[in-house]
Amino acid sequence: MTPVGRKALLLGSGELGKEVAMELQRYGVEVVACDKYPNAPAMQAAHRSYVFNMLDGEELRRVVELEKPDHIIPEIEAIATPTLLELEKEGYNVTPTARAAWLTMNREGIRRLAAEELGVKTSPYRFASDYEEFKKAVEEIGIPCVVKPIMSSSGHGQSVIKKPEDIERSWHIAQEGGRAGAGRVIVEGFIKFDYEITLLTVRNASGTVFCEPIGHIQIDGDYRYSWQPQPMSQKALKSAQEIAKKVTDALGGYGIFGVELFIKDDEVIFSEVSPRPHDTGMVTMISQDMSEFALHARALLGLPVPAIRFYGPSASRAVVVEGDTDQLEFDNLENVLAEPGVQMRIFGKPEVKGHRRMAVILATDETVEAARDKAERAYEKLKVNVLPRK
Repeated sequence: MTPVGRKALLLGSGELGKEVAMELQRYGVEVVACDKYPNAPAMQAAHRSYVFNMLDGEELRRVVELEKPDHIIPEIEAIATPTLLELEKEGYNVTPTARAAWLTMNREGIRRLAAEELGVKTSPYRFASDYEEFKKAVEEIGIPCVVKPIMSSSGHGQSVIKKPEDIERSWHIAQEGGRAGAGRVIVEGFIKFDYEITLLTVRNASGTVFCEPIGHIQIDGDYRYSWQPQPMSQKALKSAQEIAKKVTDALGGYGIFGVELFIKDDEVIFSEVSPRPHDTGMVTMISQDMSEFALHARALLGLPVPAIRFYGPSASRAVVVEGDTDQLEFDNLENVLAEPGVQMRIFGKPEVKGHRRMAVILATDETVEAARDKAERAYEKLKVNVLPRK
């Protein structure tokens, strides 16, 4: 690499980080990938890599001071955010900001910012640090309610209390699934909504732009299907964009934000925000001239994003594999890809323990329904052979 080139340090090297790494390299950026396990997807594309637990602030600082990156790019939530705050004060550039990473890692931080500081409508909520507080919170919110650790991702530790007998079980699920903040939980009231969306919001040198709204289905808090555009009224879309801009302006910095919102009729209710590409946004790899990863790279480098060209109705279908293996075979691809308008990305994760998202199927068609059906047909043709460990 040339001594005048830019260097980016990726904190988190999964399938989303891999796409960001490749997009950065298209601008000549040197990419250094970090994760807690070797041979993570982004490491396979990066110039160099480090394996360490990113909740370890001392090790995080050591790698940053060794590499001296122009951009520190969190791609996951499990990071020692107090260290990021310190590094930013010392002059390092954190994407989009260290405060955004800190606030959004913790459900309490982002919920209080949105509801209490910005006055954005959210579901009713309470926080609890011990079992007695938790029982009181459930009583105040009412049953049914949703329980989540304040720090977790991909649905870990989430559960629904449907009857009083579920209370103790939900507490234990939250304790086991929490990350870096085990103990404290959020109890959220159920809200009736028609559908939920991810509104990808890009803060960049030329202002804020939005992708078409993305609809999605999650199972156990983890994404399985997404499609674009989610049909919605102009009034609801305008309100969603206003809320997304309000929240992302408060977080600041340049980059893409995945803003999750509930829609009931024309009313929009804020749920969560990720200051990075969103898993449901993988559909943009086939639906737009610039995917969410290309948009993130362009924005964080300080380059303008004057407009986003949307190609048409598209869908994604996650390929989740169950088992315990370090050897997988994806078979029958000649039939998976036989229809026009179908693509596939295999992530290259080195192993599966339990269940893990290992690939995604993408499809485009004349309507969202046709695109979703096409992605599902392709998925049904896919054969995944789980082989014994080496």
